[in-house]
Amino acid sequence: MAFVQNFPSFSILLCMAGGIFTSVMQPKSARYFTIAISAAVTAMSVALFVFMLEHKESYAYMMGQFPAPFGNELHIGRMETLLAAVLSAIMLLTQLSGFFMLDDHVSIQKQNLYFIMMDLALAALLVMLYTNDIFTAYVFIEINTIAACALIMIRQNGHTLVATMRYMIMNLLASAMVLLGIAMLYGITGHLLIPGLYQNVQALFETGEYAIPLTAVIILLTVGLCTKCALFPFHVWAPGAYSYAPPVSSALLSGLVSKGYIFLLVKIYYRVFGMNVVHHSQVLTLLFIFGILGIIIGSITAIK
Repeated sequence: MAFVQNFPSFSILLCMAGGIFTSVMQPKSARYFTIAISAAVTAMSVALFVFMLEHKESYAYMMGQFPAPFGNELHIGRMETLLAAVLSAIMLLTQLSGFFMLDDHVSIQKQNLYFIMMDLALAALLVMLYTNDIFTAYVFIEINTIAACALIMIRQNGHTLVATMRYMIMNLLASAMVLLGIAMLYGITGHLLIPGLYQNVQALFETGEYAIPLTAVIILLTVGLCTKCALFPFHVWAPGAYSYAPPVSSALLSGLVSKGYIFLLVKIYYRVFGMNVVHHSQVLTLLFIFGILGIIIGSITAIK
């Protein structure tokens, strides 16, 4: 294995370690350290993407070299590395443009917490892109939710507290749907690793067994993740969260956090169920209707 193939693991561990170290630093040092972490993750992601362009095959990476189910596993391909490079670059640019007016929106006593949550949010996004285990994805969905709530309510006033409570309530309901969907899928297939899930789902689809539970799982995961990324009509938490959070937080929520759930949903469609199963469930028709209604109702509301 080439050394560059370790970069996904290094990036995740660096972000999580950064959350620990920034907690004991002076706010100014923690600020520069957080920027340095994002720059390092961006550089590693770009280097890995260039490497993957030369090697067509995706590969599985065992964390700590322990095979599943005893260890965790990452799946690295061209799409994952490209998205990781884009997300980490956006995180870096947002920090460079917004950190130096952070004092206007976040008190100096709370800035270390702000940088910790930012490091955890980036780690969660990378795990959702790379993980080959659907339950690990759920764990980092929750970490991402907690980090996003902290990034909103760090600017404490009445508006941000109300927006955070609305965000938390909607996202916890969505998390419950995702967890219920994963539990049902595990009960049906007996697997949590994505390759095993795909093989068992395809076998069940061919035999017609568990057709209704499989459709229910797809709907639960779709509605749960679409609520987290503010798809109409599950978007009621978004305006307050984006409007009353600090500007850096608003940029991260709209540009990164919500998009991470979309990437995860697409990954689940293609690599867990397969598009033949998703088409058969008619959930894409439901998403199409929601999209059309969102365009029409959103336009009418804006005109009014």
